[in-house]
Amino acid sequence: MAGISGTEDTDKKDDTAQKCTRDKLERPANDTHDMNEAVNMNGGTDSPQSELSDDCPSTENSSQEEGERTTDEDEKKTEIDEKGDKKSNDQEVVLIQDTGFVVKLSIPGGEDFDLAVSSMELVQEIHQVLVDREETCHRTCFSLQLDNVALDNFAELKSIEGLKEGSVVKVVEEPYTIREARIHVRHIRDLLKSVDPSDAYNGADCSSLSFLNTVTGGDILDKKRNKPDSVDCTPPDYIMPNAKERPILPLHPGIKELKGPNCIKVLTYSGWNPPPGNRKMHGDLLYLYVVTLEEKKYHITASTRGFYVNQSTDEEFNPKAAQQKFLSHSLIDLLIQVSPAFKKNFGILLKKRAQKHPFERVPTPYQIYSWMAPQPDHNVDYIRAEDAFSTRLGYEEHIPGQTREWNEEVQTTQELPRKTLPDRLIRERAIFKVHSDFVGAATRGAMAVIDGNVMAINPGEEAKMQMFIWNNIFFSLGFDVRDHYKEFGGDAAAYSAPGNDLQGVKAYFNLDHEGLYTLGTVIIDYRGYRITAQSIIPGILEREQEQSVVYGSIDFGKTIVTNEKYQEILKKTASLLKVRPHKVVNEKGEEVELFTSLECKGIIGNDRRYYVLDLLRTSPPDVNFLPIDLEELSAVMQDHGFPREHRHRLSCLRQELVEAFVEAKYVTFVRHAAINYQHLQMKRQGKVQSDAKAAKAALTNGHCEEEEDKALDEKKENVVTEEDKKLVEVLTNSDQAEQADQVAQIMPGIDVKTLEEDTKDVVKKAAKLVNSLSDTEFNITFNPDVYQAHVKHANPESENMRREKQIVKDAAEFLVVYQIPSLISDCMDHSSSPIDGSTLTEAMHTKGINMRYLGKVAEMLTKYPILSYVYTIAVGELITRAVKHLFKTYMQGVDMMSLSSAVSHFLNCFLGSYTAPHAQLTAEELQGKKARRKNIKKNKAAIFSMDNVEWVSETPKTMWKKIVDEVKDYFYFKLDCDSVDGAMEKYGLQRVSMLREVCRSCGIQILLREYNMESRNKQVFYEDDIVNIFPLVKHIHPKASDAYHFFTSGQAKIQQGLLKEGYDLISEALNLLNNVYGAMHPEVAACLRLMARLNYILGDYGEALSYQQRAVLMSERVQGLDHPNTITEYSHLALYCFANNQVSSSLRLMYRTRYLALLCHGEEHPEVALIDSNIGLILHAVEEYELSLRFLEHALQLNQKFHRKLSLKVAMSYHLVARTHSCRGDFRAALQTEKEAYGIYKQMLGEEHDRTKESSDCLKHLTQQAVVFQKKMNEIYKGEKSITLPPLQIQTPSIASVMETLNAINGIVFVQISPNDLDKIKQQMGQTSMESAPIILDKTNGVDKQNGTTDEKGDTPEENNTEDKENMSKECTSSKCQGDIAEMKAKVMQQSQVPPEVVVANGQ
Repeated sequence: MAGISGTEDTDKKDDTAQKCTRDKLERPANDTHDMNEAVNMNGGTDSPQSELSDDCPSTENSSQEEGERTTDEDEKKTEIDEKGDKKSNDQEVVLIQDTGFVVKLSIPGGEDFDLAVSSMELVQEIHQVLVDREETCHRTCFSLQLDNVALDNFAELKSIEGLKEGSVVKVVEEPYTIREARIHVRHIRDLLKSVDPSDAYNGADCSSLSFLNTVTGGDILDKKRNKPDSVDCTPPDYIMPNAKERPILPLHPGIKELKGPNCIKVLTYSGWNPPPGNRKMHGDLLYLYVVTLEEKKYHITASTRGFYVNQSTDEEFNPKAAQQKFLSHSLIDLLIQVSPAFKKNFGILLKKRAQKHPFERVPTPYQIYSWMAPQPDHNVDYIRAEDAFSTRLGYEEHIPGQTREWNEEVQTTQELPRKTLPDRLIRERAIFKVHSDFVGAATRGAMAVIDGNVMAINPGEEAKMQMFIWNNIFFSLGFDVRDHYKEFGGDAAAYSAPGNDLQGVKAYFNLDHEGLYTLGTVIIDYRGYRITAQSIIPGILEREQEQSVVYGSIDFGKTIVTNEKYQEILKKTASLLKVRPHKVVNEKGEEVELFTSLECKGIIGNDRRYYVLDLLRTSPPDVNFLPIDLEELSAVMQDHGFPREHRHRLSCLRQELVEAFVEAKYVTFVRHAAINYQHLQMKRQGKVQSDAKAAKAALTNGHCEEEEDKALDEKKENVVTEEDKKLVEVLTNSDQAEQADQVAQIMPGIDVKTLEEDTKDVVKKAAKLVNSLSDTEFNITFNPDVYQAHVKHANPESENMRREKQIVKDAAEFLVVYQIPSLISDCMDHSSSPIDGSTLTEAMHTKGINMRYLGKVAEMLTKYPILSYVYTIAVGELITRAVKHLFKTYMQGVDMMSLSSAVSHFLNCFLGSYTAPHAQLTAEELQGKKARRKNIKKNKAAIFSMDNVEWVSETPKTMWKKIVDEVKDYFYFKLDCDSVDGAMEKYGLQRVSMLREVCRSCGIQILLREYNMESRNKQVFYEDDIVNIFPLVKHIHPKASDAYHFFTSGQAKIQQGLLKEGYDLISEALNLLNNVYGAMHPEVAACLRLMARLNYILGDYGEALSYQQRAVLMSERVQGLDHPNTITEYSHLALYCFANNQVSSSLRLMYRTRYLALLCHGEEHPEVALIDSNIGLILHAVEEYELSLRFLEHALQLNQKFHRKLSLKVAMSYHLVARTHSCRGDFRAALQTEKEAYGIYKQMLGEEHDRTKESSDCLKHLTQQAVVFQKKMNEIYKGEKSITLPPLQIQTPSIASVMETLNAINGIVFVQISPNDLDKIKQQMGQTSMESAPIILDKTNGVDKQNGTTDEKGDTPEENNTEDKENMSKECTSSKCQGDIAEMKAKVMQQSQVPPEVVVANGQ
């Protein structure tokens, strides 16, 4: 909040920085859960608007002076470019004014201290600082007072009279209540286990793991840290190039040191609770029982005044105070008095806790699970035990009244005002908080349902049909109840429907349309079952469904109802979601107009809110996977093997595809209309034919007239100018008089008489070309009910219906013919580079490609050997998904006693080379099961019956046959293998990666140990290796809209070269993200990464390191230790460490990066080439040439494999290898490799290019050295005379020169600028443009955006080798190198594997 600072920073500025960025808006759970206070904050001077506004931005941007803002004195308005935003393009976003000041906090019995605060903060945030601060962390029950007046926890600091710079705020101990005493005991228990990782491994209380500080051997920002005298550069054997070993223990380094000391043996509530009436009259609240490390037993009374030891024993109740009277307001103070061992160990614990970065302690918004865990260390914890067997959900028992009304909370937050930025921040934060709480509660509830801990609301029915309500959440299983989905594919459709429904909920939720409500929805996969958790519409359980539904159909079209209000609301959402209004016919023959799919239902709740649910067909159907006539699809699609059979008929296209398809059609429409119209006008104005052709050719980027239609039909994506768009908007304007005026402005001299005739003809032709549903305008919308056998359309044979069907077919064709090749093209040019199955899935979804097309993607990838690594990942993902499907059915109905045996047997059959693994089940157990199975009568709870023993007979052979069949049946891809060994060999997969993928996708947690998976004579996994099964959770992700606009605007400014403005906007985005999401979120991590990179480009390496450290910690915590984003964050941090002269830390981080990459995908990946180049260069810098050479040569091999032979990246690798050879004195090898580099430069850039010349000079120098060396060696061999070798001209590389090369290979290219210029850039306030605009690297076409020219030659950012007489850093700042920068940019994209950063121009 205002800062979880385990250790106090004397520097106020640092303190403020911690306060703002580390624990922004983290609340104690007892207050955030109180919706009476947290939700109904609708404005007014005392509402916590600012808590959601941007707190203390002065510290986010270290280049500004403390307390300064980028705002003017009142408010500064910044225009935001909002492409595609529904709001006006001219929308202005207000930056909230904020001031910082320092107050003094007076602690009872402790030293006073200063705290920097922000006027926008709440009193609550100071409260949180104290609860977390080392000296005061044991206090919970206190108030903050100014001049003896208690401050309201939810008041903004700026609204408190008399609070100013230097004010003294007193911490005053308050009397306890039972609630406060319970909170205090829980807080003490949490404090005592605050450094214990067991909660993170168990997946409890939103704890998760982070190993950054273990990897770097302490905090890299700690200036007091002991730096080693010598740098230990030796990499572990398992990360050396071509190492075969893939250990998994290093993923969790140093876990033994993570645990803190034990302070107390037992702390629990006493059996003497609750206090009898007479003791309540004396202020007794509750009783505690404590056993200290000295084996002394104490009974403690919690009274209104504090805690004291009483005279009770285990047998006798005596509530009087013990003879030694220690009345302590804090339980910790009392325990320190009675137990010296507690005092000693608690001090050690606090010290260890203080060493942890705050980001290691803050809870994450959603639970992250680790797929590996050490042997569980299960200690006595009565409070944990009490939690497990009560209905507690988080801190909900602290709310007055009953369990939470989830639906009311979800909908109330949606209704909060949204007109101003502070309002929107309050609203978005409330939505996010309620949503993350709901996801947590739904997950716990779903696990309780499957574990048999919740009674069904229809217990008499068969188990598959049972439904559950727990904590005001409705749970249903993913089975076909009452043949509801019989026509759609039965259980397969029932399993898929919740996923589709969630996509629909997401679409409507993102529209955020006032007056329309969706249910809180979470999908949980656990132990083979799929459960949908939903909030409950008020009144739905008291009525029949037929009475409730006022829009849509509940019986697949027999009866269809509608409602005027729903029509009014859904008409607006339909146009935004590209849904076509359409008429359907019910069984009575009545026509009803729908604005959604037929299954969508509208229900008015008792709260008078308009709900939509069953949104499983919000997107158009995917005809490629529907049972339709072959002739329906084009010849191209038939050649691709479509249509294909699928397990269910609920296949829909993704919303991303709909948007991409409509955009592509619109581009075609605009181009065609603009070209034709201007061509017509030229003809009418009497221009000669050649002029018309010339104009047309200019518009079509050089196409001649005859080529025009062909080009349009092929949908070549040419740039559409703003003028074209404007002209087409005018042409489709229905007001003819206004249209004539507007056309006259754009194209003077137009004959208005012919305008109408021309317009109609032009628009009609363009509309026909793109298959528009209207002849007079661009209208591409989708009827979600086409190709649905159960839907009767009003005019099934009409032209409109033909067009509606055609559009759906076109969209499905667009996916296969354009989007999949586009994905492959992105991989070819390395703008997309999947790391594992999850990143491949993400890349496909971004393009709108469903995962059922994965087989098609893999099939297309086989044509591109250069993309063999993507093919390997795709095949791995095919196998993983097939295994996940099998695991689902395999696990259903397995006896709870046999779960670990069943899972270990499953993994043995899948991954082990041992042909006959045995299920660890005794003959008696198996016999008992079979007997029970025979004797059992038809069990209504069959799904949970413990009679599934089929898993015991599974073998590797049968398992792999099922996997191959599943991949073929579901994905239409033929796997050419019949065992794990065959798959690994044929497709280049590695077992550890497959183990990781399968554990993550099936929710299996295995024991942290090494597994010999290649063993052919014994099985790999045993039942003790299965530690846990965790749930897989899918849900929507609420967005921070204003932060997103600031972020994208900041990126745009940076691309324009306005670094200062961009920096300010990104800083602002970070503040807003912190306000909405709190301290921990993947989007905050992404923003931190960009801030780090900006600081690095601006030359502030210290700030870059600080931001990036937080980005790494956050990525580990919220995404996972081995998530692809975490790998990227580690590599960035390594670079910044090197820039800060922390070479040892830099190497350790790079080794960690390489280890994680190997774990995910092995060595055959272009990312490994980049990592190896980085490691090689850093080792080169510390003169470890032999080691350096191994990594650089491996990088060269990979670059040759994954890039063209004449790639500049390959040339750079040759150059680095040559440089290392020459440093070793091996001039012959250096000469050979530099020749290769020279050859590539000469062929690609020409002999006159500077890079080619430099390589030529380098060759001459190396030749000269080699000749001298050889002559001397010959003389020695001949024994002519005793000769001493002359000193070789080998230069030790400078850190600066290595730094520049590192920047080059990582895609960061910028001209050196002086510190004075840097300061000017940082300090200029409100300047709209720099004196000399930076050169921007445009990834797509190498255009110099500074002067609009295209670079013909291009160049690479390599540096000269170290044997040149001038060292690299000197040469790069020479005028020649600076002049070369303009040429560098065109080719640097081929050179780098990450998108290039901004180039900062020198201010000449």
